Amino acid sequence: MTFRDQLTDGLYGLGWSTVKKLPEPAAVRLGRSIADLAWKRRGKGVQRLEANYARVVPDAGPERLAELSRAGMRSYLRYWMESFRLPSWSAERVRTGFEPKDLHYLTDGIAAGNGVVLALPHMANWDLAGAWLTTALETPFTTVAERLKPESLYDRFVAYREGLGMEVLPHSGGTAFGTLARRLRDGGLVCLVAERDLSASGVEVRFFGEAIRMPAGPALLAQQTGALLLPVTLWYDDSPVMQGRVHPPIEVPGTGNRAEKTSVMTQALADAFATGIADHPEDWHMLQRLWLKDLDPARDPAKGAS
Repeated sequence: MTFRDQLTDGLYGLGWSTVKKLPEPAAVRLGRSIADLAWKRRGKGVQRLEANYARVVPDAGPERLAELSRAGMRSYLRYWMESFRLPSWSAERVRTGFEPKDLHYLTDGIAAGNGVVLALPHMANWDLAGAWLTTALETPFTTVAERLKPESLYDRFVAYREGLGMEVLPHSGGTAFGTLARRLRDGGLVCLVAERDLSASGVEVRFFGEAIRMPAGPALLAQQTGALLLPVTLWYDDSPVMQGRVHPPIEVPGTGNRAEKTSVMTQALADAFATGIADHPEDWHMLQRLWLKDLDPARDPAKGAS
């Protein structure tokens, strides 16, 4: 393990061991202070966040984008402060920490017994939403985690999420899809963060007017297992309680081959995500490149000519 890997792993370990011991008001203040410091330094992550917000809010001028990126960093650090503290939250604190709207889409889907796929973008605190499912609804679920480096950091995240009641599968290795399909055929629940896929297997969709690639997994799982596919978006307001919405189900098209159906369903998923992100852009934590024009300047004639 390199020194950088050791440092990264140590910092996350310090967060889980120390921040969770802080009183909640102190953790909130700490997170906001770190967010404001990072925002003022305007590193690559902040600049990318602001550039992404420029696509979400195309009529925003420089002052408005600066306000959004500052709010976005505060939201992002709120996610981390909450996540570091989640293992120490009581069941009651978890149950009262999230208020999802239109929950009947999920509860009806679970009751039907055919399995449910929940697909989310990187908004607010998806770990809190997961802890709420296992606590308030007493419904276990399966998810997938990207293999992080160093390996010890990945192990920390797996242990953290398993401690919240989740079954966590590694993204790599090729077995995750089959296991997810089996869970769904048994009537289980699967949760996937699903607005970014840079692999060759990603499905190209339009997102805020331009092309991105999203994972095909949610749509393929719904097609192959008969499970219900539900988009979910999350956001914060001025209270300690996170808000969320379960969007209407995305139906499997009646015509077309598998690739065509997957494309239609993934575009519908992207549209649902865009609705939630447009309403609460500051709670979308996308500090990385997403649009294909940003990943490949050759796709953008203006950039290619510069």
